[in-house]
Amino acid sequence: MFGRLLRGHRRRQGWTQEDLAAKAGLSVRAIGKLEAGRIAAPRPQTVNLLAAALGLTGADRDEFLAAAAASDDQPAAAGVPAQLPPDVSGFAGRQTQLARLDALLAAPPGRAVTVAVLSGTAGVGKTALAIHWAHRAASHFPDGQLYVNLRGFDPGGRLTPPIEAVRGFLDALGVPPDAVPASLDSQVGLYRSKVAGRRMLIVLDNARDADQVRPLLPGTPSSVVVVTSRDRLTGLVAGVGAEPVMLDPLSTVESRDLLARRLDPGQVDGDPDAVRRIVAACARLPLALTIAAARVRQSGFALRDVADELGEAGQRLDVLDTADRTSQVRAVFSWSYASLSPPAARLFRLLGLHPGPEVSTPAAASLAGTPPPEIRPLLLELVQANLLAEQSPGRYVRHDLLGVYAAERCRAEDGDGERAAAVRRMLDHYTHSAYHADRVVYPLRDPIRIPLDPPAPGTTPEMPADEERALAWFDAEHAVLLAIQRRAAEDGFDVLVLQLAWALRTFHVYRGYRAGMAAVWRAAIPAARRIGRLDEEAEAHRCVALAATYVDDYDEALLNYQQALRLFAEAGDDNGQGYTHQSLALLSERRDDPRAALHHAEQAVANFQSGGHDRARAKALNAVGWYHAMLGEHDQALVHCEQALALLERFTDPYGQAHTWDSLGYIHHRAGHPDRAVECYLRAVALFDEVGDRGDGALTLVRLGDSHDAAGDREAAATAWRKALDIFTALGHPEATTVEARLRA
Repeated sequence: MFGRLLRGHRRRQGWTQEDLAAKAGLSVRAIGKLEAGRIAAPRPQTVNLLAAALGLTGADRDEFLAAAAASDDQPAAAGVPAQLPPDVSGFAGRQTQLARLDALLAAPPGRAVTVAVLSGTAGVGKTALAIHWAHRAASHFPDGQLYVNLRGFDPGGRLTPPIEAVRGFLDALGVPPDAVPASLDSQVGLYRSKVAGRRMLIVLDNARDADQVRPLLPGTPSSVVVVTSRDRLTGLVAGVGAEPVMLDPLSTVESRDLLARRLDPGQVDGDPDAVRRIVAACARLPLALTIAAARVRQSGFALRDVADELGEAGQRLDVLDTADRTSQVRAVFSWSYASLSPPAARLFRLLGLHPGPEVSTPAAASLAGTPPPEIRPLLLELVQANLLAEQSPGRYVRHDLLGVYAAERCRAEDGDGERAAAVRRMLDHYTHSAYHADRVVYPLRDPIRIPLDPPAPGTTPEMPADEERALAWFDAEHAVLLAIQRRAAEDGFDVLVLQLAWALRTFHVYRGYRAGMAAVWRAAIPAARRIGRLDEEAEAHRCVALAATYVDDYDEALLNYQQALRLFAEAGDDNGQGYTHQSLALLSERRDDPRAALHHAEQAVANFQSGGHDRARAKALNAVGWYHAMLGEHDQALVHCEQALALLERFTDPYGQAHTWDSLGYIHHRAGHPDRAVECYLRAVALFDEVGDRGDGALTLVRLGDSHDAAGDREAAATAWRKALDIFTALGHPEATTVEARLRA
């Protein structure tokens, strides 16, 4: 409410966010966060500044202040996750399997977890059964449903690692990014704590093996887990007592029923011979039967004509038949593909070049070199032919068998030049979109080392307009971007490998994707080496080390930091050496060695001084002050932090200023000046509020309470601690227990 009201008043004045920021004395970033509702409780002094800048008086001012107060009193409640894909239309058969799944709704006493494993060959309808039953049983799970496609049998071998799946579940369960722990074990522990005692349904689709599934199992039987896999997952059956549910192809009667549900029942009853031939040609696989029904509906042909057509297609593709039921499905694909319009057929073929797991409408447009308004009807045509499925609005997925078939047709029908141009447009689409989104999220970031060339003709990158939309774009495309970087590496686009790693870094840090950060920068090391860029190779080693530091793998971190320092020195890159020493200071601090941390921070200051990078030097000066304070050297600490603050104020960097005011508060507190510490901490809290950093702001509130307590004001201390506790509790932050202990003391 407050964000919309603020935006409306600003627009009525004809002002940009920059105009309002200048008039109110705030940052553009803060204005954007307020308008997007990312600052749930704006501070009264901030609201008064905005009201004055906008010239609000009388009823308008009263409404404005009331809206801000309401946003403070009514924090948004965490929603119930509902991640299930749409239900299957025309589902038929599987009554025995549905009954066995229904039996899971009453877990027997003493069962540790409640799990069913649906297994069977490709195209047999495992996912369809799981999703159909999940929708049918959804009312039994008032605490929500979680779903993940584990991509265990993706043709490109790009499965979803457990840490990525768990992280997605934590996001759906409302755990803020800054409260997500770094390691897989810690994430699994938090996930199990969140679902413990809750009645939830968890669908783990397309698992490769039991090892991929085990971290995703809850620790209590209150939730039900349904796993689908081509593997029987015997380890789960033996280890946790999972219920095995094997799916064979449909019976002839069930196959006929599926066709009748998707077509006119009278049409099916009227030509049993044609139905028999279609069922046989489709090997009684639901995927093939669904496509056959779509062909009948779209063409308007008689069943007999479609059966004849399918028989001819099967003869043409006999060479592909290896006695595997799934190979017969190619025949169904072939005539369904042949029914497409030429533009839709071309799009289908080119989608065989896309690594998945999903493709958005804009990305499909770039892949085909077609304007987005013209691509939507083609995507709809593919959906209607059951060659694609719209997983969510504007995002499309395909069965992996269809991906293999599309790639085959692309190799057979499109020339090398056409395929190469499509791949380049696809890579450019994601690289330019990610680069733009990163600049929106972190506009103060140092420029990219290798600037992007203009995108290939026909590419239409996405341009998120603000930080909220940019982060949402990264959230939606994260798995795709990892696959795209792998594709770029495989095809020799080394510069794009580096640019994608750079563009993903801010998002990985913001969202805490340590494994993803390590993966993209590991891929960047050989790419940089191949193009002879020492600075890029050094930066890749530094970022791999940073990811290792976050997960407490200090030996791996130190090895890579040493490599980074050596390479940056060879490249003559002072600023790169400065950033590496800054990261080494963090590593030393985590290893409880503040003297070594101080040494590296001082080295960073010297490097940034040589490199002429004053904003980075300011942050390094703050770090020097912080480590002096940790060592009890308060006079030196104060000098360095005050120098840092003066520089950061020149650059209008409220985030850096917030951390520096926090450091100053810490210094004064340690030096025995609690009243001065309180003043500094209050400035830091206000700035953290402005930039919307609740986690760091709560840590400062704890220290603010400590300083109030040292000054003898127990009531003010308790107020600060309670505010911090409220934030930590909402974030699920482990520091909450420490604050509770302070309040009880």
